[in-house]
Amino acid sequence: VLSIVVNDPGMSAVWAVLPGVEAAIKTGAVDEDKIGMQGHSWGGYQSSFLVTQTDIFKATITGAPLTNLISMYGLNYWNSGNPDSGILESSQGRMKGHYIDEKEAFERNSPVYFADKVTQPLMILHNDQDGAVDWTQGQEFWNILNRLGKEVVMLEYKGENHGVRGTNNSRDYAIRMVEYFDHFLKDKKAPKWLSDGVSALDLPDHMKTYSKKNNLGF
Repeated sequence: VLSIVVNDPGMSAVWAVLPGVEAAIKTGAVDEDKIGMQGHSWGGYQSSFLVTQTDIFKATITGAPLTNLISMYGLNYWNSGNPDSGILESSQGRMKGHYIDEKEAFERNSPVYFADKVTQPLMILHNDQDGAVDWTQGQEFWNILNRLGKEVVMLEYKGENHGVRGTNNSRDYAIRMVEYFDHFLKDKKAPKWLSDGVSALDLPDHMKTYSKKNNLGF
């Protein structure tokens, strides 16, 4: 089976990744009930799409993901000043043309259109100053999943671009990723930020306490 197909970037990820995971399970070295996944940027898109197509990953963290290829098409790649249509038509997207001409293909490869199929916990990272993948992409997916009652968490580091560059932010994100996977893959107790959530009003106090606990510099 071809793993990279024009007009099917999401399904190409499914066709490429799942056989590899299944082969790893067959070796006996991988516990099929404890498999996690993490992806960022285009990998964020692929991981976001994969969780709508399989339940093999018991916990997933997706960073700066494209989640709706139709709305993404009309946005801008602010880091370069170019429209995102180029990403979708002539770069990683491998789409044949405008979504008006290829609407069905754009829809069948967009995670948001399969949000109801998500059965495993998901954490989304998307920063407010992302100049590559507009943060509305992560927000759109979170809103839809949350509306459907899915187990989803969203992290945002204010002022950060497409990645997490600040030293304290990087350490904070790394610690939260470990805590997330430890809970869902190693059966450790969930930290309160994960089990209870943190309201915007309580965020300053939470960051102060969390920073002190983990020797961060907030």
